[in-house]
Amino acid sequence: MGRPLRIEYPGALYHVTSRGNEKKSIFLDKADREKFLHILWEYRTRHEIVVHAYVLMDNHYHLLLETPRGNLLKVMHGINSAYTGYFNRKYQRVGHLFQGRYRALLVEKDQYLVSLSRYIHLNPVRAGLASRPEEYPYSSYGGYIGRRGREDWVEYGGVLSQFGRTRKRAEENYRRYVSEACEEIENPLRNLFGQTVVGGEVFRERIKDLYKGKALDSEVVARKEYTRYPSLREIVMKVARIFEVEEKRVLTGELRPARDVALYLAHRYSGLSNGEIGESLGGIHSSSVSQTVRRLKEKMRADKELAKLVQELESGVKI
Repeated sequence: MGRPLRIEYPGALYHVTSRGNEKKSIFLDKADREKFLHILWEYRTRHEIVVHAYVLMDNHYHLLLETPRGNLLKVMHGINSAYTGYFNRKYQRVGHLFQGRYRALLVEKDQYLVSLSRYIHLNPVRAGLASRPEEYPYSSYGGYIGRRGREDWVEYGGVLSQFGRTRKRAEENYRRYVSEACEEIENPLRNLFGQTVVGGEVFRERIKDLYKGKALDSEVVARKEYTRYPSLREIVMKVARIFEVEEKRVLTGELRPARDVALYLAHRYSGLSNGEIGESLGGIHSSSVSQTVRRLKEKMRADKELAKLVQELESGVKI
């Protein structure tokens, strides 16, 4: 079964959710929720995570979580394992409490921190558990608007600093900002990139750069979206340069050795189908592309100079 890419780096911000197995409740009473929040507090201290917002529903939870150490995997495994151990002991049960892997969406902080905090705080309203978010006791919203004491392990400042210079003004402006969305709740998570990333084009390119030159596991569902592919034009240019011929001679197949090397590199690194490659390089059939790639591999095993030349080209086209 495919899985989303787990992206970690220092300072990353995530929207994390985890649901009960078979959609069953993971919080059965107030004490359960208090225990989970205590575990969050422990991990905030132990691993220096930053919790910007949270809400605990009956069968799932939402966290807006920042990891200065880039250690989300360790943190989330620890939190869910610790709570599962507590829950199983209390209710004399065994087995998994949570449904598979938790879901962690990497978020562009500057653009989405505020809107995601609102989205999380409005979760009980969306679920019909409260008509107003301040009515629901198991979230960080009360501390944001001064309706109850602030929890010292929740970071309110990142969001509230956007709403006013004084605490009172910021709390009131944030309350108004959240209330305005109660009737029509906007989902900031609707435009996902690669099933994992919430952010603009520049942010997405930064994330792609993290995987430059790295091979992603075949189980990663959206791995092609995180891979930078050289264009066919870039490949042809590099092949023409090293063979010291004009690009059109490579494209038309007039110079077979150069065309064959270009086919081989395009097959390995361009992300294009064999049909697309064949059409662009002399109008040959997709099956001929496969045959050419196979023959060139055989030639490279016998011809060390050819293998060295292709290896040099490979180092230039890998992105």
